[in-house]
Amino acid sequence: MKKLINAVEDIVPEMLEGLVRAHPDRLRKLEGHNVIVRKDAPVKGKVGLVSGGGSGHEPAHAGYVGPGMLDAGVAGEVFTSPTPDPVFEAVKAVDGGRGVLLVIKNYTGDVMNFQLAGEMAAAEGIEVASVVVNDDVAVQDSLYTTGRRGVAGTVFVHKIAGARAAAGGSLQEVKQAAEHVIANVRSMGMALSPCTVPAAGKPGFELGEDEIEIGIGIHGEPGVQKGKLMPADAIVDMMLDRILADIDYTGRETALMVNGMGATPLMELYVTTRAAHRRLDREGVRVYRTYVGNYMTSLEMAGFSLTLLRLDDDLKKLLDAPADTPAFKQS
Repeated sequence: MKKLINAVEDIVPEMLEGLVRAHPDRLRKLEGHNVIVRKDAPVKGKVGLVSGGGSGHEPAHAGYVGPGMLDAGVAGEVFTSPTPDPVFEAVKAVDGGRGVLLVIKNYTGDVMNFQLAGEMAAAEGIEVASVVVNDDVAVQDSLYTTGRRGVAGTVFVHKIAGARAAAGGSLQEVKQAAEHVIANVRSMGMALSPCTVPAAGKPGFELGEDEIEIGIGIHGEPGVQKGKLMPADAIVDMMLDRILADIDYTGRETALMVNGMGATPLMELYVTTRAAHRRLDREGVRVYRTYVGNYMTSLEMAGFSLTLLRLDDDLKKLLDAPADTPAFKQS
């Protein structure tokens, strides 16, 4: 195992320190906790937005902290949910008097710990609401979930809910915006190679030179099936078959995210972007905006995921709203 690390137990705090040092004008770390918040938090009169989960998915989640998106990102150990205490501290740090929304990916530990933190905050008089993102069409249940996993579609939830909060929406309005995204977003991923969790020291699964894994999650876990390596167009078609069968996108405008899993060259991501656009054109699905890059990764896994968000006028307006974070900028 080759990693650019010092000690395994120091990876997360050292990463967060590096992030703050790279963006000292906009981010700060809560003392004693692996939590990144906006430097100007709490923003008075604005609903706070908190998300997070295990580390290893960078730039998620702390990379999305900033105007127009999150107010705080909570980092657990690699692929491990943060405990309730840092989530609770994040809620307190960003409460500007109008309540806080927790955006939770559908993994058992995340759901339990974030909701417990919400209860702790409510006991101190902070109004808290939560949503659970479950955009992965690959599996109905997994080792880590009851129901579908939350994957790269979570970034669209951050963006849309963040825009509603920045525009002065109430806690209920921000929650409704997030739920509107969740109802209309679907994702699926694949891997060319596995990743290695530093504490484990070995890959999470094995693939032959000519094998791919279909339906992977973001925690280094295997997918639903192995297959032979195919041309990029065929892989994209296989993934879009599942996504397009889940909800009807026909004749609708969409946002497309082609998300690298951590080690996939942009050259290959643009090849898959071309394939996705050509397939969606044939299906009568219009792409309003396209996002290509590393948004929700799995350490150094090679592969990608596709996320498709069905849009309406309200979602388009919120998607187009400004955002200024280390990992997501829109003017």
